[in-house]
Amino acid sequence: MYIGSHHIESNLIVAPMAGVTDRPFRQLCKRMGAGLAVSEMVASDPRLRETLKSQRRTDHAGEVEPIAVQIAGADPQQLADAARYNVARGAQIIDINMGCPAKKVCNVAAGSALLRDEPLVAAIVASVVRAVEVPVTLKIRTGWDRQHRNAVRVARIAAEAGIAALSVHGRTRECGFVGPVDYDTIAEVKCAVSIPVTANGDIDSPEKAREVLERTGADAVMIGRAAQGRPWIFREIRHYLAHGEMPPQPRVEEIRRLVLEHLAEHYAFYGETAGVRIARKHLGWYASELVGGEAFRQEINQLETSVAQIAAVNRFFDRLAALGERLERCACLRDAGSREEEALAA
Repeated sequence: MYIGSHHIESNLIVAPMAGVTDRPFRQLCKRMGAGLAVSEMVASDPRLRETLKSQRRTDHAGEVEPIAVQIAGADPQQLADAARYNVARGAQIIDINMGCPAKKVCNVAAGSALLRDEPLVAAIVASVVRAVEVPVTLKIRTGWDRQHRNAVRVARIAAEAGIAALSVHGRTRECGFVGPVDYDTIAEVKCAVSIPVTANGDIDSPEKAREVLERTGADAVMIGRAAQGRPWIFREIRHYLAHGEMPPQPRVEEIRRLVLEHLAEHYAFYGETAGVRIARKHLGWYASELVGGEAFRQEINQLETSVAQIAAVNRFFDRLAALGERLERCACLRDAGSREEEALAA
């Protein structure tokens, strides 16, 4: 798939997720097989550019190219200025957010709230496309609510304005992240435009990725929550799409190494205090479906230093290794018997 002149080798894209897809996480997902990872949403309001949060979100030092940055707002000129600002800081693809359902975003008429105003959609995409020479992409939902599914019209508006690619989450803003995903509307969008279309929504396994690609005709799939604590899902999907079979489960020692590498990059990026605090959610996700995971999460949440977190990680994986060579999911481990589970939690 091409986005402008950028060849995206893998058709697996990491969804932009606030508080999750920071540079260390994006880098890890790319190493695991993602072809593109979009940054956390960056506000277009120039007054927020110098905050520590914004500075971190626009820090792309050493990042694997192409570098994609998502911007959010409701004012065409502000968004154009934000696009220029981020290109100057290294962005090679600008993505416009019209998909976020969060109330704090929609309450300022940004994110998926923009789908209610198609003339404003047209003004925004045209303004941003004119502002920069890099490709501009757009992320949308199927509509504002079930009675107003206008993704096909919005897609045509975007394509005519010069948008290079579209990502479509198969739910309305009203749905949030709950309920069935409307893959049929994504298929309609794909038929309506000639630019690349990425399907998004509840893609949580290799089998589901293939099903969605076949059902929608999309050029790529975008994966968000399913990658939290499981970044190797990209490697699994790539293998399954290429060979039609699941790869072996990752070994305990490989996962330990990945977690420790992630932590090292995380601490280097955020510093000790913020790094320890923010790492807690990632470590909780890594352990969430494993025997002893809840006790590990509670322990991690009490630790205040990186040294203590790393020691806890090693103890946790030492106990996992005692159960076998491969990292199994909770249900599988429980089949091994209560004595082994009790020994792991001890």
